Amino acid sequence: MKTKNMKLLLFFFSISLVLITAAEGHGKHQCECSHDDDHTNKSAAHKYKIAAIPSVLIAGVIGVLFPLLGKIFPSLRPETSFFFVTKAFAAGVILATGFMHVLPEAYTMLNSPCLTSEAWEFPFTGFIAMIAAILTLSVDTFATSSFYKSHCKASKRIADGESAESGETSVDPDKAQILRTRVIAQVLELGIIVHSVVIGISLGASQSPDAAKALFVALMFHQCFEGLGLGGCIAQGKFKCLSVTIMSTFFAITTPIGIVVGMGIANSYDESSPTALIVQGVLNAASAGILIYMSLVDLLAADFMHPKMQSNTGLQIMAHISLLLGVGLMSLLAKWA
Repeated sequence: MKTKNMKLLLFFFSISLVLITAAEGHGKHQCECSHDDDHTNKSAAHKYKIAAIPSVLIAGVIGVLFPLLGKIFPSLRPETSFFFVTKAFAAGVILATGFMHVLPEAYTMLNSPCLTSEAWEFPFTGFIAMIAAILTLSVDTFATSSFYKSHCKASKRIADGESAESGETSVDPDKAQILRTRVIAQVLELGIIVHSVVIGISLGASQSPDAAKALFVALMFHQCFEGLGLGGCIAQGKFKCLSVTIMSTFFAITTPIGIVVGMGIANSYDESSPTALIVQGVLNAASAGILIYMSLVDLLAADFMHPKMQSNTGLQIMAHISLLLGVGLMSLLAKWA
């Protein structure tokens, strides 16, 4: 099952990369709302892009590995109060990413005056985000259900009033919770990497030094904070070492790969082309739906309703403060990226 899920992640990443690259490759047509930047300095912008590749990679590695150090530092283990507070911060970051970064970008793209067809008067941004959230729920539900069907052990008992044909299934609650967390981690990573590809290509294709500099700094914090959320889910899922390495590496290299691809298509890039607007808008809207669902349902609701949290008022207060801090910091970054 793990191998199948990793193949799905690779498949969706490849599809997203191909679609975005193809869309931006068709960006030679300028529509009436496009404009040229007279202050463009390709050489200066190129320096920021080169510096961003290792910097964003390192930031992502630090973020995703921090929650995974529980085996070395006991205070970082999933059952500790510090972990709950840290995960609340990371969940706030992911929630703000969906609402403040990805969804507004999708709305801007799918409501651009460059899309002249009357069909685009329909609010596709919210519709696509909603469908993505529902599909995420479906994946969440059916993946967990699949575990119950394939892993629960039938225990047939003959007792008073019971026949030999009657049976009762038993499921280890700990195993069920671990599987549930693994599904959450894999779906969350899918939502994050789609957005990471888009924003990485945006930086790589940027021709403005000011825009490249702002994206460079913002993306470092962006990757680090999102890595915290994903790393927390991976840690709770108790994946094997190989799976942890693959998922962490996959998360860390996605944005740098996007930057490299963006640099490769920079000469033909036109953010105002209808094809680029539609492809990136649809992917951003879908990513927003996934991130918002995961942060609210699988991260915040699960942790804030956890018995450990419910029985500790002090921990609840600290978690709420941490959540607001994560939301606030990531919302502030929306000014630049």
